[in-house]
Amino acid sequence: MNTNLQTPIDYLKGVGPNRADLLRKELGIHTYQDLINLFPNRYIDRTQYYKINQLQRNNADVQVIGEITNLKDVGEGRAKRLVATFKDDTGIMELVWFRGQKWIRESIKLGKPYVIFGKTNWFNGVFNMPHPEMEFLEEHEKNLRSAMQPVYPSTEKLSNKGITNRVISKIMQQLFLETKGNFSESLSENLISELKLISKSEALFNIHFPKNQELLSRAQFRLKFEEFFYIQLQLIIKNLIHKSKIKGFNFEHVGNNFNTFFKEHLPFELTNAQKRVLKEIRADLGSNAQMNRLLQGDVGSGKTIVALMSMLIALDNGFQACLMAPTEILSVQHYNSLVELCNKLNISIKLLTGSSNTSERKEIHKMLENGELQILIGTHALLEDKVKFKNLGLAIIDEQHRFGVAQRSKLWRKNDTPPHILIMTATPIPRTLAMSVYGDLDISIIDELPPGRKHIKTVHRYDKNRLKVFRFIKDEITKGRQVYVVYPLIQESEKMDYKDLMDGYESIVRDFPMPQYQISIVHGKMKAADKDYEMQRFVKGETQIMVATTVIEVGVNVPNASVMIIESAERFGLSQLHQLRGRVGRGAEQSYCILMTGHKLSEDSKTRLQTMVSTNDGFEIAEVDLRLRGPGDLMGTQQSGVLNLKIADVIKDKDILQHARHYSKTILKGDPSLSLSEHKVLRYTYSQLTKYKNIWNYIS
Repeated sequence: MNTNLQTPIDYLKGVGPNRADLLRKELGIHTYQDLINLFPNRYIDRTQYYKINQLQRNNADVQVIGEITNLKDVGEGRAKRLVATFKDDTGIMELVWFRGQKWIRESIKLGKPYVIFGKTNWFNGVFNMPHPEMEFLEEHEKNLRSAMQPVYPSTEKLSNKGITNRVISKIMQQLFLETKGNFSESLSENLISELKLISKSEALFNIHFPKNQELLSRAQFRLKFEEFFYIQLQLIIKNLIHKSKIKGFNFEHVGNNFNTFFKEHLPFELTNAQKRVLKEIRADLGSNAQMNRLLQGDVGSGKTIVALMSMLIALDNGFQACLMAPTEILSVQHYNSLVELCNKLNISIKLLTGSSNTSERKEIHKMLENGELQILIGTHALLEDKVKFKNLGLAIIDEQHRFGVAQRSKLWRKNDTPPHILIMTATPIPRTLAMSVYGDLDISIIDELPPGRKHIKTVHRYDKNRLKVFRFIKDEITKGRQVYVVYPLIQESEKMDYKDLMDGYESIVRDFPMPQYQISIVHGKMKAADKDYEMQRFVKGETQIMVATTVIEVGVNVPNASVMIIESAERFGLSQLHQLRGRVGRGAEQSYCILMTGHKLSEDSKTRLQTMVSTNDGFEIAEVDLRLRGPGDLMGTQQSGVLNLKIADVIKDKDILQHARHYSKTILKGDPSLSLSEHKVLRYTYSQLTKYKNIWNYIS
């Protein structure tokens, strides 16, 4: 980029120290570079004018030519406002200012032609326009270079201080005058030619001052592609460095443990998706580089078997393996599902959690260090310094978003050479988001359910149907099935939520009396031991109904539970509803999910409920969730930096994102360190953007 683009914004003509301070605080604009990257939100046609008698009550942006005939103050104290009478040859309307009235009053000239622009309201039989943008007609005609006028991001504070959209537009014009509109090219000639892109200078000019719709579209494509392209370069280079810098154990053999299990003890035939994923994992394990793979699979898709078979490859090569889960319940579940299979193969497997007693711990520590113990399943307890492996070769982390980065890196240090890492998640991540956030990991997806798995029937019922729902529950219990009833708990301190749960529990106890019915209750205010006791009663079939908050979202495996009732379902996010639904449908019987709500529902709530009723596909659900919540919310704060996009949008522009990933992968495949002369501009721009000047030393 041109060096003068790093000039502080204070030096731009027409800005000055006060405006510069506001632009820094409100929009994060410190330099010329920041200003050029303040891209418009939208564009409006400023050649179209309305007469006052043509205005509609639809609150749309309109532009009217007329003059101000009168100014008056209305109201007292905080309700005080300045009201102007504005007229053209067809009628009158009012302009209203609630703030900055003194400055407005001094700057207005009565009887002079103005062009006003803004949203209209209909009040007391008259149209009014609060805080309009205004300019003298002659000035407007002089400044009108294009029909398409940019509308920039703004804040209330900027508007109050007179930094309107028109002011920002004028500052932008001044920037183009000072830089002469010349901006250094940041993409290679090959890319520009192959994708038929306009130049960087043309793109920046037409994004701010588009000559026509076609040039605007080409400018948007060019700048969005570039933004995605450099994010993808960053992620793929991170992966390349990882692979070249961090050597992994080479698991050359697929031996006795794997083959015996595959031929004699596999409980069901693997799906094609499981076979494909295992092939990808096997290729990683034999590549001399440390595996760093994310395994995505919907609830019930068979990730655990894939995890076990990966661990068997480690064992066949003389290494130990471990599996770490975020909760004790989930780690116990993993252990119970694997121990039987391991015993058939004469493999030693143990469980280590916070509840493990001292003598168990001592035995585990001893067996781990002398190599007798081959597989260890557990919680955060695996990370303790006392837990020392003889030869850890593969570490599997389940639901990794529940662990901090520092915690995960402790597992790496459990061997001199870091073990291979396989991360598993049952939270489907939309492909576009996975490419943007986890692009530095290799990603495997199990997108098939095992044969014989029945889809869960999902229905939406209103509170008035509760008696029918209770009758249905009784029928299912008579058939020997079990039922979850889940209440929302947004924060465990919220009294309202706790009251909902207890009120619900009491009404269920009334309708399902003892001794005919036994009911468990689990919530966040209970002690861990009490929670486990209640959970175990349900797991063993001693209780037929489990009344709970979302503490059961991850990790309870009760094949006999066939009904999931979610109370106040409108208060849950889509991915949470999908996770909860996944607690049923684990046996051979038909399972049901009933979403209970009141009648008052927002549009978003209706969309979430309709999506749940219409599909069981976690990836489809994740795409809708992404549209509703946006990428920042979906990934949590720790990932939001990657998605701090200035112009591109991972949802609307996913085709451009895929293009950008394709080209960045292709370029890096042929030239990993971007050292060819044709990639000189890419290497320079990348180094400027990432601030990692010595990054190329790590890439062979």
